[in-house]
Amino acid sequence: MLVFAATIGVGACLLFQVQFILGKQILPWFGGAPAVWTTCMLFFQVLLLAGYGYAHLLGRSPSPLRQRNIHLGMLLLALALLLVRVLLWPSPITPSDEWKPGPDDLPSLAILGLLLFTIGLPFLVLSSTGPLLQAWYARCFPGASPYRLYALSNLGSLLGLLSYPFLLEPALSVTDQGWVWSAGFVVFVVGCAGAAVLVGRTEPATTRGASEAEAPAADAPPPTVAERALWLVLAMVASVMLLAVTSQISLEVAVIPFLWMLPLALYLLSFVLCFEYEGSYRRGLWIPLLLLGAGGTTVVILEGVGVPMLVQLVTYLSVLLFACMVCHGELVRRKPAPRYLTSFYLLVSAGGAAGGVFTGLVAPATFLGLWELPLALVAACVLALALGLFGGPTPRLHRVRMSAAWVGGAYLVVLAVMLGRDAVDDLSDNVHVSRGFFGVLRVDEDEDLDGEERMRLRHGRIIHGLQYTDPELALEPTSYYGPGSGVGLAIGTHPRRKAGEPMTLGFVGLGAGTLACYVFEGDHARFYEIDPDVVALSSGSSPLFTYLRDARGEVEVAIGDARINLEREPPRGFDVLALDAFSSDAIPTHLLTVEAMELYLEHLRDADSLIAVHISNRYLDLEPVVQGLAEELGLAVIRIDDDHEDERVFSSDWMLLATQPGAFEGVRALADPAELAPKQGEWPLWTDTYSNLVQVLK
Repeated sequence: MLVFAATIGVGACLLFQVQFILGKQILPWFGGAPAVWTTCMLFFQVLLLAGYGYAHLLGRSPSPLRQRNIHLGMLLLALALLLVRVLLWPSPITPSDEWKPGPDDLPSLAILGLLLFTIGLPFLVLSSTGPLLQAWYARCFPGASPYRLYALSNLGSLLGLLSYPFLLEPALSVTDQGWVWSAGFVVFVVGCAGAAVLVGRTEPATTRGASEAEAPAADAPPPTVAERALWLVLAMVASVMLLAVTSQISLEVAVIPFLWMLPLALYLLSFVLCFEYEGSYRRGLWIPLLLLGAGGTTVVILEGVGVPMLVQLVTYLSVLLFACMVCHGELVRRKPAPRYLTSFYLLVSAGGAAGGVFTGLVAPATFLGLWELPLALVAACVLALALGLFGGPTPRLHRVRMSAAWVGGAYLVVLAVMLGRDAVDDLSDNVHVSRGFFGVLRVDEDEDLDGEERMRLRHGRIIHGLQYTDPELALEPTSYYGPGSGVGLAIGTHPRRKAGEPMTLGFVGLGAGTLACYVFEGDHARFYEIDPDVVALSSGSSPLFTYLRDARGEVEVAIGDARINLEREPPRGFDVLALDAFSSDAIPTHLLTVEAMELYLEHLRDADSLIAVHISNRYLDLEPVVQGLAEELGLAVIRIDDDHEDERVFSSDWMLLATQPGAFEGVRALADPAELAPKQGEWPLWTDTYSNLVQVLK
C-alpha cells in the first residue's frame, strides 16, 4: 500500500511543479502575457486527458503482465528521453535559448509545440499515474476503496503547487529547478515500476472491466449517458472558472507563478475536500455561498478598476472556491462503482480539457471581450440551482423548493442581465475592437471638455494612449507622456537635444505611438511592440493613430518581445530608452529584472544616456523595484512625478536611471527638487528567477 500511496503522491507533486517550471521559463519569451499561462494550462489539461485515456485503455487489458510490461516500457522511454537531454540542454526539461520564438511565430502554436517537445512524454506518463495506480490498487487489494488515493493525489498536487513559489522559485534558478525535478522523476519511475511489478503478480481478469473485476461492486450497473454527460459538464464549468479567474487577476496585477498558484490551489483543495471528506460538501452551505459570491463578483466586474486590488482578489478567489466545491461535490455524489473508475476519471479529465480548449482557443477566437468569467459564473449558478433543487432523491418538489427555484431563478436573471449589459456597453461606441493572444484592444472616439475630438486606446480596462483628430493637436504629447513627465524631461533636456544633434531613441511598448511626438528631424526611433494588433492600429494607409506616420524623424517598429529582440540585435546606442510596456494594468515582470537592466545598459550610447521606467500603477509601488535594480548595478536614479492633469495630459510616475549622476543635470533644472531627493531603504531585487509582488503592494 505504501508503494502505491508514495508513488501517487510524488507523481502528483511532479505533475504540477513542472507546469510552473516551464511556465516560468517561457513566460518572458512571449512577453509575459496572461495568455501564456492559459495556453500552458490548455496543453497540460489536454495531455492530462491523454494520460487518463492511456490509463483507461491499459486498465481494460485482462492481463496484468501485459499492463506491467507496457507501462514499464513507457517509463523507461520517458527516462531515456530525459537522459539524452542532459547532453543538449541546461537541464533535462529546460530548453536552451535557441528555442526562443521568432517574430513571425504564432504564440499559441509555438507554446504548444515547445511544451510537447520538451515535456510531452514524461508528462503523459505522470498524468496516467493517478487513475492507473488506483485501478492497480483495486486489483491488488480487493474490496479496498481506491478513491482515497485520489484525494492523496490532489494533496500531492497541492504540495507541488505550494512548494514552487515558496521553496523552489526563491532558492533556485530555473535550470536548477529542472535538475531537482528530473531527480524527483527518477524516484517516481522507481516507485511506479515497483507498483507495476506488484500488479503483475495478480491473477488475470476473466471479465470485462479487468482491473476492478474482483471488486464487490463488479456487477453494478453502468452509468447512464446522462450521468456521464453531467460528469463532463461539471468538470468543464469548474475548469473554465479556474482559467477565467486566473486570467482576470493576472491581467489586473501581474503574470507570475504566485498568482497562478492561488486559483489552482483552491481548485485542487476542492477536490481534496470533496473526495476525502465527502461530508464537507453540503448543498445548503455551498450553493448559497456560490450565489452570493456570484453577486459580489458581478459588482466587482461592473465597477472595474475602481475596486481595490485586495477586494478583487478575495472576491474572485472566493467565488472560484465556491463554484469548484459545488461542481466537484456534485461529482462525488455521482461517482460510480470502482469498476468504472478509469472511465469516470477519463470524463472528468475530458471536462477539464474541454474547459481549457474553450478558454484558450474558442473564446479568444469567438468573443470580442473577456466574457469567459461571466459565462462560467452564470453556468455554475444554473447547475447549482438545478442540481440542488431537482437533483435530490425526491422527485416531487415541495413548496419550499418551488419558492427557492423562483427566487434563485429571478436572482440569476438579474445577474445575467447586468453582465450582459456590461458586455454590450464594452462594444458600443467603439471605432475598433479586436481580441488576440495578448488581450482585448478597443479604440473609441469622444470629446474633451473643450469639444475637441480624440481617439482613445484601451487595453483591458486601462487607457493606453490617446490622440486628437485636429491636425494642429495631432502631434502634441498626451496622456502619460506630457512635456513634464519623466520621459518628456529625459528627452527634452538631453544634451544632444539641446545641442541640436540627432538622437537615437528606444521605446519598449508602442500603445498609440504617442512617444513618436518626441522624434524630431534627424532622429531615429525604434519601438518594440509584441502585439501585432497594436502595431496594426498605427500602420497601413489609414491608421487609427497617426503618430508614427506623421513623426518628423525616422521611426521603425520591431515586432516581438523587446528582450528577445534586444538580445539578438547589436548595440543600438540609445540616448534614451523608455520602458512603457503594460498589459492592461499588469506589469511584465521580466522587463524589470537585473538581467533585463543589464541588457538595456548594453544598448546605451554613453554616460549621458538615460533609461526611463514608467511606474504608474494602481496596485503596485514599483519604485522599490527600480531602486533595487539601481543599487545592485551601481546606477544613479531619480523619480519624476508629473502631477499635472487635465483633459490632454494625465498624471504619471516615472523613474530615470543613468550610469552617472551628471546625466540628470538638465532634468534637475526643471523637475521638482522634492522628487529628486535620494531615498534610503531595503530594496527588493527582482531577477529572472525570482520576483515577489507582495513586497510592493500598495
